[in-house]
Amino acid sequence: MKIITYNVNGIRSAASKGLKDYIENSEADMVCFQELKALPEQIDASEFESLGYHCYWFSAQKKGYSGVGIITKHEPLNVVRGCGHELYDAEGRVIRLDYSWGSVISAYFPSGTSGDERQNVKMDFLNHFFEHAQELRKTIPNLVVCGDYNICHHAIDIHDPIGNKNSTGFLPEEREWMSKWFDSGFTDSFRTLHEGEAHQYTWWSFRANARANNKGWRIDYISVAGDLPVADSGIEPDAKHSDHCPSWVRLAI
Repeated sequence: MKIITYNVNGIRSAASKGLKDYIENSEADMVCFQELKALPEQIDASEFESLGYHCYWFSAQKKGYSGVGIITKHEPLNVVRGCGHELYDAEGRVIRLDYSWGSVISAYFPSGTSGDERQNVKMDFLNHFFEHAQELRKTIPNLVVCGDYNICHHAIDIHDPIGNKNSTGFLPEEREWMSKWFDSGFTDSFRTLHEGEAHQYTWWSFRANARANNKGWRIDYISVAGDLPVADSGIEPDAKHSDHCPSWVRLAI
């Protein structure tokens, strides 16, 4: 089973840049989207349905903001929108599909880039989501958490670790959370097979020609818990529908 995670920075914008063609050629069983920036009625689901996908969306209440979704060729047993927190559910940050073999989550973590208040929100989200995931694993041990985590875990995951040591997304407390996350039983599916590979990024600033110079950050992850063997994984920087690029995992199920 191939699963892609992709922050599209506006699904309507990405659609205008050839997103459907990319999905059609991806051979993906499932695609987890973040940052839809659209309400369900504003998304042309027929483009994905024509490729054989079932579509599930969870948009923010605020128009043009946040939102997550999953398209899948395998109809789920159950769909859960939200993570049991009033603010984060209003912002459309988490959606989960349940299957007989386990569950897949698409999550969009807060960025913290707009000031101290939102950084505090980000840290609160991290704490809440950690507990939410651990509680889920009691009944759903096989759990795949795809998304834009908005955190670089290690220095190898960012082009300038020294210059960004005080930047949100690379703060010590954020990186400590990532270590706790992976120590808790989740696997970083990319690093499992690409340990030590440098210059592997999933997001680039629109400024200073960052993408052309590959001055990026790896902030998008597919975390895998339970008995789900990772057969292959990768990042696709040549897919250019967003300021992010897709990451993917192939599970041997």
